[in-house]
Parts: sequence; C-alpha cells; structure tokens
Amino acid sequence: MPGEDDDVEQSWTGGLAQGCAPVFQPFGEPALSSVSLTTPSPGKSNKLENIKNWTISTYKCSRQSLYEKLGKTNRTVDSELEGQIETLRDTQRKYGNILRLSRALTSHFYHVVQTQSSLGECFSDLAHKSPELQEEFLYNAETQRNLTKNGQHLLAALNFFVSSINTIVNKTMEDSIMTVKQYEVSRVEYDAYRSDLDYYREAPKTEVNQMKLGETESSFNAKKTEFEKLRSDVQIKLKFLDENRVKVMQKQLLLFHNAVSAYFSGNQTALEATMKQFAIKVKSPTSQPPSWMQQ
Repeated sequence: MPGEDDDVEQSWTGGLAQGCAPVFQPFGEPALSSVSLTTPSPGKSNKLENIKNWTISTYKCSRQSLYEKLGKTNRTVDSELEGQIETLRDTQRKYGNILRLSRALTSHFYHVVQTQSSLGECFSDLAHKSPELQEEFLYNAETQRNLTKNGQHLLAALNFFVSSINTIVNKTMEDSIMTVKQYEVSRVEYDAYRSDLDYYREAPKTEVNQMKLGETESSFNAKKTEFEKLRSDVQIKLKFLDENRVKVMQKQLLLFHNAVSAYFSGNQTALEATMKQFAIKVKSPTSQPPSWMQQ
C-alpha cells in the first residue's frame, strides 16, 4: 500500500522475497548488504587451486584419449614395453584360470576325503555288529582309513599349491598391474601436455601465448619426469616378476606332480617324502576347508 514501501526492508535475496528479480552488483562496487565479505584462507585457496589443476589435467587427458581413439593425434609408443605388458596381462588371465581350477579340484577332493573317512567309520561300526561279515568289513574299513590318511596328505599339498598360485596372481602380478596402470595414465598426461606444447610453439608469438608456452613447458617437463620414472619402474618390476614367477612355479609344479602321482599310484612312501621335501604340514581330518572369502 502507498506509504508502506518505506517500511519494507531489503531482504538478503536481493528482492526475491518481494517477488522481484535479484539485483546483481558489478564486480568492484560495494554491495548493498550487511553481510561482510572475507578473503578465503590460504588453506581454502590451495584446495581451490588443486581442484582447478585437477580439472584442467582431467580435461586434457580426456581430450587426448578421445583424439587418440579418433586418430587425430599421435601417442608415445614403446613397442617392446607394451608387448611385455600385454604378455603380463595374458599370463595373469591364464594363471587365474589355473587358480580357479585348482580351487575346484581341492574343494571336490576335500569332500572325497571326508566321504572316505565317513565310509571307513561305517564299515568299522558294522564289523562289530555283523560277525558273519566282520573280516570283510574290517579290511574295507582299514582301506578307507589309509585312503583318508593319504588323502589328507594330498589335500595339504593341493592347498599349498593353491595358496602359492593365489599369491602370484592376486598379489605379485596385481602389484605389477597397478604400476602398469599408473604408467598408462602418466603416458596419457605426458602426451596431452606434449600436444599443448607443440600447439603453443606453433601459435602466433603474442604475449599471452608466450606466457602460456612457458607454463606449458614447465608442466610438460614435470609430466615427462614422472612418465620416465614410471616407465623405468614398470620395466624393473616386469623383469623381477618374471624371474620370481619362474622360480616359484618350478617348485610348485614339481610339488603338484609328485604329490598327485604318488597318491593315485598308491605310493604312500613317495607321498610322505614329498610332504617332507616341501615342508608341508598336514591338517587334521576334522578341519574345515577354507571359505570362498578366505580363498
């Protein structure tokens, strides 16, 4: 109503509360507000700067990856190293398949041993209750007890084999794969900044372009140092991984062959010798198989 406008105070929304459009103040002019403006603290400024740098880097890398897929830019290629990396990934897949099948074999064989143990107890119990078949039940019970004992030895060897393969696949190889992934990200960053550097070198020699050229060159040198370090790390890890893999697998394949051959040929002496050779301890027949989470 007329005369009441002077009593209405301006809201913090700049007029939205009155149904009007907000009034934006140009930069540099004082704001008609009682809210005090404070300068961001150094910590907040650093966070904002980090977010800004991360956003720029992410954009550059996304653009580089897209242009590489479209064939619009060149990428740094190390044919020998990339061949080794592909071999590592293929080896990990194949060893992962060995691990999966070995776990399945161990699980199935565990149930076979448990069944043999229960069957032996059943034969022994019937031997005392069936005098007319006592002798037959007794030697069958003894046979099942021997099979159970030898089965426990083979089961321990299989568990040892599975544990070693699991270490190779999910720890040793995976550690190298993680370093490879870091290297691949670093390669994209390196190429992205290299492309920007080439652009500013060919751009008109304006003051702004010269300033951008200096900044880009500094960032490029940092990315180049990081890229070369990670490439060296990958080469070293691949070399030691291959040496360690061969050494471990020679031992594990010998164990697997000797234990399986001795068990299925009925050579108890050879089976026990294999267990001593590889210092494998046999678990009690009542022990439970490892859960799928532990595996």
